[in-house]
Amino acid sequence: MSTSTATEHRVSTERRGRVLLIRMERAAKRNAVDAAMTAALDAALNELEDDPELWCGVLTGGPTVFCAGTDLAGGAGERTARGGNYGVVRRERSTPLIAAVEGVAYGGGFEIVLACDLVVAGRSARFGLPEVARGLVANCGALFRAPRPLPLNVAKQMLLTGQPLGADRAHELGLVADVVDDGGAEAAALALAEQVCANAPVAVRATLRAVETVAGEPDERGWAATREATEAVLASADRQEGVAAFLEKREPRWTGR
Repeated sequence: MSTSTATEHRVSTERRGRVLLIRMERAAKRNAVDAAMTAALDAALNELEDDPELWCGVLTGGPTVFCAGTDLAGGAGERTARGGNYGVVRRERSTPLIAAVEGVAYGGGFEIVLACDLVVAGRSARFGLPEVARGLVANCGALFRAPRPLPLNVAKQMLLTGQPLGADRAHELGLVADVVDDGGAEAAALALAEQVCANAPVAVRATLRAVETVAGEPDERGWAATREATEAVLASADRQEGVAAFLEKREPRWTGR
């Protein structure tokens, strides 16, 4: 049995038994996150965490794209009280969340992936951190979360070059749990969620909390370092030039100031 709801025409939720399927629905903008989507994602994840009848979540962007990150034209809105940026990346959860990735997960979209517990990807999926190409820094967790599932040199390469990582390579390195044929990520993630739900929910929640207590211990230092890097960039002329060049669809003219 499944039931579905839509919020602000940005995010829909569908109950599949014990699983909550959360789908970003702004495909015309490659699911770029604006204020409405942030609020809708926050509401959906609050539901996932607060309803004891829900034992696992799947977060997807649909059959062609996961998420291209922040909507640079209008911004992603304010951080939410429980989820932080995008309503996702600073959230404390005890309910597992699986990312089902098709197409691109770039910038903040990849940082949303890094905030999930497991990742299933279509074979053509790509993960990228292009912030430096816009005169920005990755400020939603990637500076310290990317080096956890990935080798440090690979994480640095992504952060410093802005070049993406393909799904097969991401699987080889341990970022992606399963790679499936294009268009199959959502179904595969739902099947994985059912495997999670076949287990004792108290044990699953306790296990996830324990893992996050250890793995997330350095997060406060990571957020502090991210804040320092973000403040340095916000004061730069290159930041303004990078965003302007992206919106005007031209090559940026960097000054180093």
